[in-house]
Amino acid sequence: MNTVLIIDDSEINLTLIKALVLRLGECTPVLFDNPLKALDWCREQVPDLVIVDYMMPEMDGLKFINAFRALHGRDEIPVLMVTANDQKEVRYEALLGGANDFLTKPIDRVEFSARARNMLSLRTGQKFLADRASHLAALVDEQTREIRDREQELIFRMSRAAEFRDPETGAHIQRMAYYSRIIAKGLGLDEKTQKLLLEAAPMHDVGKIGIPDYILLKPGKLTFEEFEVMKNHAKLGHELLKGSGSEILRAGAAIAISHHEKFDGSGYPHGLAGTKIPLFGRIVAVADVFDALTSERPYKKAWPLKDACKFLEDGRGLHFDPMCVEAFLAGWDDILAIRQRFQDEEAPMI
Repeated sequence: MNTVLIIDDSEINLTLIKALVLRLGECTPVLFDNPLKALDWCREQVPDLVIVDYMMPEMDGLKFINAFRALHGRDEIPVLMVTANDQKEVRYEALLGGANDFLTKPIDRVEFSARARNMLSLRTGQKFLADRASHLAALVDEQTREIRDREQELIFRMSRAAEFRDPETGAHIQRMAYYSRIIAKGLGLDEKTQKLLLEAAPMHDVGKIGIPDYILLKPGKLTFEEFEVMKNHAKLGHELLKGSGSEILRAGAAIAISHHEKFDGSGYPHGLAGTKIPLFGRIVAVADVFDALTSERPYKKAWPLKDACKFLEDGRGLHFDPMCVEAFLAGWDDILAIRQRFQDEEAPMI
């Protein structure tokens, strides 16, 4: 059913045009004798055809068309203007202002039917194309979501592959990823960037795949030489992930190589300092260290939460970006909720 908006200050003309519209079939006429009220109606409703008289008090047809076209989503709605035979200048101006066609007074029934049907056919084509575009957009979104889900599953499995060779648990990569998102939110990063960090953070230690078991699984303290080998996992992770066509993998590469850098420049592998360290790396450094400290491992007991928080505070400007520490502590209630949600015996997927 098509909605036809009719605007004319003459009651007789309104009645006549309404009758002609009803003859078209499958049309619902909406009548206004005041163009300002019609414009208010158009702010909430979208007609399929507008028939507007030129000569009206308060607002003539030209001004109405200009105001109508300025409304969001109304720039392609067909508009028929009713004019007198001798108003050619008005027609030219109306064409420039957005009118699609004209009707002359007195209105001829056959001409009206032909012009109105043409305009309604135009509108039907517009709606078909809009529906088609919407359908295609939904289809693309669905397929993109499926690809992203498969990509995320692959990323999770890659992270778990490194984890299986590491005494850390599956829940660790979940907790530190969500901690990272809390920090990102506290720093004012947008929702898209927060989600990217959440998805990329679990790959921070994927380079441990290349570290020998006698070092990775050693229960005691590493020797200097062994620690030098262990530090290579940052570069290995970067090499595995860099240059990918995936935004998530590229973010993972940046995190892998930078999350062991320290704010004062004493970290590895490149000794970067301050804001030269990628932001994602600075964020993950706080999240990863906190969860490592507060998690029990075969070679150590879990730190009390207050001691781990003090470690972060003492490390402001030294190990950690002060802003990241502040954002972490500001989101403390959310941090506790994440700890409760992801226990070491569980490893749910993101």
